[in-house]
Formats: sequence, C-alpha cells, structure tokens
Amino acid sequence: MPADHVVPGDRIPPDRQVAAAPPQHDPTSESMLTEWLLNISPVAVTVYDRQLRFIRQNAAMARLLGLSEHDRQGKRLVDVLDGPDATAWEQQMRQVLLTGEPALSAEIHGRTAAHPEQDRVFAVSASALKDHDGQVRGVCTVAADITEEYEARQRLALLNEASTQIGSTLDVIRTAQELADLAVPLIGDWVNIDLLDTLLKGEEPGPFAEGVALRRVANQSVVPGAPEALRQVGEVDFYPAHSPPVRCMATSRTILHRVTDPAVQDWLAKDPLRADSFRENGFKSIMGIPVCARGTLLGVAIFLRRSARLITDGDRLLAEDLVARAAVCLDNARRFSRERTAALGLQQSLLPRGIPQHPAVEAAYRYLPAGGRSGVGGDWFDVIPLSGARVALVVGDVVGHGLEAAATMGRLRTAVRTLADIDLPPDELLTHLDDLVFRIADEDGGPGTDTADLGATCAYAVYDPVSRTCTFVRAGHTPPFVVDAGGTAKQVNVPVGPPLGLGSLPFESAEVPLDDGSLIALYTDGLLDAHKRDLDEGLARLRTALARPCPSLEDLCDTVIDDMLPAGHSDDIALVIARTRPLDTEHVAAMEVPADPAAVADTRSWAADQLAAWGLDDHSFVTELAVSELVTNAIRYGQPPIQLRLLNVGSLICEVSDASSTAPHMRRARLSDEGGRGLLLVAQLTHRWGTRHSRQGKTIWCEQPILGG
Repeated sequence: MPADHVVPGDRIPPDRQVAAAPPQHDPTSESMLTEWLLNISPVAVTVYDRQLRFIRQNAAMARLLGLSEHDRQGKRLVDVLDGPDATAWEQQMRQVLLTGEPALSAEIHGRTAAHPEQDRVFAVSASALKDHDGQVRGVCTVAADITEEYEARQRLALLNEASTQIGSTLDVIRTAQELADLAVPLIGDWVNIDLLDTLLKGEEPGPFAEGVALRRVANQSVVPGAPEALRQVGEVDFYPAHSPPVRCMATSRTILHRVTDPAVQDWLAKDPLRADSFRENGFKSIMGIPVCARGTLLGVAIFLRRSARLITDGDRLLAEDLVARAAVCLDNARRFSRERTAALGLQQSLLPRGIPQHPAVEAAYRYLPAGGRSGVGGDWFDVIPLSGARVALVVGDVVGHGLEAAATMGRLRTAVRTLADIDLPPDELLTHLDDLVFRIADEDGGPGTDTADLGATCAYAVYDPVSRTCTFVRAGHTPPFVVDAGGTAKQVNVPVGPPLGLGSLPFESAEVPLDDGSLIALYTDGLLDAHKRDLDEGLARLRTALARPCPSLEDLCDTVIDDMLPAGHSDDIALVIARTRPLDTEHVAAMEVPADPAAVADTRSWAADQLAAWGLDDHSFVTELAVSELVTNAIRYGQPPIQLRLLNVGSLICEVSDASSTAPHMRRARLSDEGGRGLLLVAQLTHRWGTRHSRQGKTIWCEQPILGG
C-alpha cells in the first residue's frame, strides 16, 4: 500500500517505518544572529519606543554617535544629535509610527559626541516594529556616516560651479572675491586672497629674502562681516621671510600646518596682532596655496579653519584646483587691467588736454573711455584754430579697442591737425585722411589688407565767424546737430561719405549759415549705441537732449550725457559742443585793391588808418610792411579781384586774396639779388604766415600778436 494511504492503526513493516517529529527550536541560531546584529554588523541600528525614546542600539551605532547605551537611555534623537535636521527626522519617524509605512533613506546633518566640532552627514531610514497582531510598538532606524561621500559630491559640485562663477569679469578684485566666496565654508572658515603689490603696479615679482608686501584683494568668512580681518580689501599686508605664506610663494608649493606647529608659532610670536586674531577666532589649522599662472607668481591664497580636524588631502586638492582655475582668470584680469591702463595712458596723452580759447567759438567737451571687457577704444576729438579767425571741430572713431586702436587714433588726430594747418578745404582734408588710413592698413597688415578692419570714421566742421557759415563733411560718421538761437535742435543734412580707408567715393561738404549764438554738436556713435537702441530713436533722443535750456555749455554736456547714458556705457564716447561767436564789423575791415602797382601806397595808408582806429598804432610798421609785400605779390603774380582784409581778434591778422591759385614760396635771396626778401621779412616779423586755397582762388595771410592783448 502506498505510504500516502496509510491510516492510523495499520501495521507497517519495520523496513518501511519512518520516524517523524515536530520541528525543534534552535536557540543557538537566534543568539548568533542577535550577537552579529548588536556587536558585529557594520550597519548602525537604533530602536525607539512609541514616544521616540531610546531602547536599544548596536555597537556600530555607539561608535557612530560616540555614546553608549547607558548614555542614551530614555533620550530622544534631538538629545544626541545637534542641528535642525534631528527635529525634522523625528517628524518623519512619527509618521512611521502613525502609518506603519517605512521612511526611505534621507540625509541629515548634525554634530555628535564622536565629532563635537564638525558637522557630519548621515544617510538614515526608519521602519515600524510590529507585534504578532500588527500593532506598531516602536521604530527601528538604520544610519550610515556618509560625510566623506557627501564632501566628495560637494567638491565636484564646487568645481563645476567654479567653471562658471570664477572669472565672470576681467576685474582682479571681483575675480579674487569669487574664489573666496566659493571656498567658504567647504574648504575654510576664513579665506584671504593676497596678491603681490609690485605685480599689481606693473612690476615683476622680486626675491622674497626680506619678506614681501601683499595687497588684500578679497576675503570671506563664515561669520558675517568678516571680523577676523586684520587688513581690509585694498590694504597692504607685509609678510616676513620666515612666515608660512612667504615660504609657500618662495617654493611654489602648498603648505599645511596646525596653528600649534613651530613654524606658525614662530611667525605669530613676531606678529602679536596676528597672534591675537588667531587666538580670538580659534583658528586651529592653516593652508597656503601659491597663486600662479603661466609661470608667473601672483600671490597667495590663505585658508584658515576653526575645526580641530586638519585640512584633508581632499580639501587640499580641491583648493589647489580652485586656486589654479582662479589664477588663470586673475592673470587674464591683471593683463587686461595693465593693457587697459597702458591704452588709457596712451589715449589720454594723444587727446587734447583741454580746449583752447578761441574768438570764434566757446566750446565744451566730454570724453568717456569705454569700460568693461571692451577696454579703451579709439574715439578722439579736437578743436583746431585756423587762419582767418576760423576754427575746425573734429570728432573721429577708430573701430576696435586697446593699444592698437589708441595708437591709430593718435596717428589720425595728428594727421588731421597737420592737414588742417595747411588750410585744406574740409572735403579735401578728408580725402587726404582717407588715403592715409588706406596706407596705415597697408603698412600694418601688408598689401591687400581689408581696410574695413581698421574701420575709422570722422566728422569735420569749419566755422567762419566772418561769413557766419559752417562747412560740414563726414566720412561714415554720425550726423552733426545744430541748435539755433531759439533753442531748436536740427540734424544737419550732410552727405555721408564712406568710412575712411575705402577710397571709393568722394566726400561732399555742406555749408550751413548759422545765427549768432548757435550751437554745433559733434559726437561719436557710442553716445547713440549705449543701449543698442535704434539709430532713429537715438538721434531723436539726442535732439531732445541738445534742445534743453542750460545755463552753460558744461551743464549742457552733463545733461546730454545723463539723458543718453542713464545706465552707463560700453564704448568710448566723445562729445563736443561749440557756441558760435561771430565777429562784428568793428573787428573786420576790408578793401578792394585795384590791379595797379600804384595802389600799394593807398593800401598802406588805409591799413595805418584802420590800425589807428583800433588803437593799434604800435603795430603799424610791421603791418604796413606786410601789406606792401603781400599786395605787391598779388598785383604782380595774381589775378583780380584782389582784396585786403584786416581782422582784430585778439591777434592782428592781415589777409590778401586774389583769384589765382599760384601761391608764393619763401626763399632765401643771395647777396647780389635785388628782390626775393619780402616773404622772408614777413615771416621774420610776424608770428606766423601761410596760404589757403579756395574755389575762388587763394589767400595769403600773416598774423601778429597784439602787444598787451
């Protein structure tokens, strides 16, 4: 009979009988599991009752917290873990008691008896303890110290952040502060960034045998207000040769010390103020990292900690990486600052130191160098006295920034003054300047260089106070404005020529009659492009600003700048505003001269009478001699009509005009020559003389200062 059909009482052969017994309880297995859980398991476990009071913990938890079971009896988590996270975790444990559902892993921060001076990070989870009836009787928590893993994640995150946060600008101070802000509190409780003072001044770092002066460029602290600071940002701190920071720089290697180390104690013993600061703030360790970039030592970064835990190798490697990244940014910022300073110095040396007083105009100007990453640009301006009491106003712009743009600007400004000095008409002047820019581009870049890379523009205006007209011409530049005596601002309709250097199209001028006291405004495009506004919008806004009534030209310049640049600017800006001052008939005298040598005597008499009327009899001898020579030359070599004109404008100007384009040349006569000395005498007896051409002919002029004027 099969065994599964055996019923009680049936006889079973002895060879088919099986002894069966109920399962037996093995106390040895349970005790081994308990022993392993309480004393051997690396997993830290704690059991709490329904009031979240401590009941039991294993050895791993005791090591984790630094407290025995006896020390924890009847206590809650908040009694053994300092920090706000303990309270938040207890709230989750209460939810476990209420719902019976486990609380998955979470991270909590706090300080324990095992590490009373350092925050630790724990990964924790909790589950309900239930009886046979399913009733929740307590909570079991499991914890693991993940501080090292957490700090590793923080370091990685900090490095990622550093790639975007450090070096956001080309400013040395801000770049250093970005480094200090990132390093606190993960690496240090207090951070100094000190750079070599000599290097910031443009000098190379020298030997450190006598110590070194470092300028504090940034600091940061875990305590608001940085109370640890012995030196404020911008102040110089002197470090002796034996100090750890100097040894760090001298060896270009990181130094790590406890404050109790002999090297630090020897330093502090000779610096009582620093020793008091270390003592008051409880600093226990110091790390110095040299700030080096491209083989150049820039300074040192000092990290201080209050914690008794020494700065680890992980901290050191992280700090070295941060400092290395920041060093490159600092060096870039330093180089940019040095180049900007040099370019600004060159630019300022090439620009006018001020506007000279001139009888034809009263002028004011504003020049604002570019800021930010763009650096100094190539804008320039000038007010140039011309013959015949005329005056030239000019503004120009060289595209680009830095030393090259500033140098090119200087070359163009010098060229404009030279061309203006030979009295070229405005359109011819720009034609010559256009050719010069083409040659500059060819010289700097070689044949075939694209002159558009130079990108120079210019606006030029000549005001004649006698005719009361102003002649404008521009090469790819923004249009000038004129404000009439009634306060109405108008854009001058000047044909726009091509930018300088293209040489493809001629320049056309526009002559505009001006009322007494009119304003002429020339400017560069930085005034319009401050906010990348539409050109028409910018011109309309400038028109409104120029029309504002102001007590003086200086106030008007300020008003225009404030209206056009409410939030700063990123490009160079040049602005020149001139108020016209026409000459009245009392200061101008003219006569038509017949083409007859006999008329020379009449011109001398007329000139003497005019000087007497002006009270300038002392200048009669030189003036009569100049009039005689210039009129004689015009009659002999020129063509009618001939005109003699005298101007009394703070200096005495004598002009003789005729319809011929042939100009006389001064030469040195030989002893046997009977003539050829006239112009030489004029040049010797007057302050200056020259020739200017016009479409109607030429004018020979000479000028002499008025004695006592």
